Amino acid sequence: MTDYPHLWRPYTQMKTTPDALPIRSAEGVRLHLTDGRTLIDGVSSWWTTVHGYSHPHIVSAIQEQVATLSHVMLGGLTHEPAERLARRLADLAPGDLDHVFFCESGSVSVEIAMKMAVQSFLNRGERGRTRFVCFRGGYHGDTIATMSVCDPEEGMHTLFAGALPQQIIADLPVDEESAARFEALLTEQGDQIAGVITEPLVQGAGGMRFFSAETLQRIRAACDRHGLPLILDEIMTGFGRLGTMFACEKAGVVPDIMTVSKALTGGTLPLAAAIASRRIFEDFWSDDASAALMHGPTYMGNPAACAAANASLDLFETEPRLEQVAAIEAAYAEGLPQARDIPGVVDVRWQGAIGVIEMESLPDLDGLKAAFVDSGLWVRPFGSIIYFMPPYVISEADLDRLLQTGLGVIRQWAQGHFPAR
Repeated sequence: MTDYPHLWRPYTQMKTTPDALPIRSAEGVRLHLTDGRTLIDGVSSWWTTVHGYSHPHIVSAIQEQVATLSHVMLGGLTHEPAERLARRLADLAPGDLDHVFFCESGSVSVEIAMKMAVQSFLNRGERGRTRFVCFRGGYHGDTIATMSVCDPEEGMHTLFAGALPQQIIADLPVDEESAARFEALLTEQGDQIAGVITEPLVQGAGGMRFFSAETLQRIRAACDRHGLPLILDEIMTGFGRLGTMFACEKAGVVPDIMTVSKALTGGTLPLAAAIASRRIFEDFWSDDASAALMHGPTYMGNPAACAAANASLDLFETEPRLEQVAAIEAAYAEGLPQARDIPGVVDVRWQGAIGVIEMESLPDLDGLKAAFVDSGLWVRPFGSIIYFMPPYVISEADLDRLLQTGLGVIRQWAQGHFPAR
């Protein structure tokens, strides 16, 4: 009888995947394996550990909070860490994004944002607006509703096409021609649309594709013309990833709803939020109980997670995180162009703390991952993308090692899979 594993791992064919690497501990930018090896984390544990692992300020805040109040429901009760974090997020967020609804994961925060958008129309007496406009190359999560607003062909969710709500897939309005098509789409189907959703300035899990501030501005302007709420998914880009606290600030764009997660707690505890504008919130402000947002994740606003997030925001205030992102971007500008002559490379790009090498393809992906590990690096390519996104606190020496050793691994691996130029 087959000895099936008890732990079901993410994005993994459990029958054929290599064994996972057991981790003993982590600190700073280093992962310590149980066999004694140490790896530099080049991807921040799915883009979360911006302050590095085990930062003492966050660890202390969590320990103190758990010792007094580890959890309490937010239904009818409240607590200082959640109230303070909501106020701080409202102060940090651009424009009038003043109303914070907590949950436990990024995917759920997107679902909540979608629910807010639909119900805001219902509360104003407008029915029939149940579909969302999303963009090719986009990714917003793995739950049912969020899968429906991901790219239906290039993403991971093609198997579920018949089970998902049917959304409206558009091309990003990157030029006048595509902008005209986008405008026509909103005009023709506007009475069905509850909102428009996009990641700001970079489509992350869809392939680390960057797009211009002007494109985001076009989307915002079109939403304004058609009276549609704009949802910006800042789950990856929020908290400094592109050099400003939120990526939309680089474009001078304020959404109607913004979702955040990942780096919110500095990569320590699960926490996410959908942050709504005053206008969206006012659609729910009523003497009619049926106009309330009927949503309530069990662990929303968990005190320990809120304490971690407040401590993470402290570090953005007291330590030079955005300057560190600028230093990472400068290192990319100097080091990554060396990859352009590697066989199989089709593009090299970077912005903020994200550095990307795009290949024609990635045959023997497991072999490439193993080669990074053998060189002392934790780098997780996907699709045709090899990317670097280290913790902001990475030292100059470790960043140089990540890039130079990483490029060496890619060059040697590519020689076995692509013809020399």
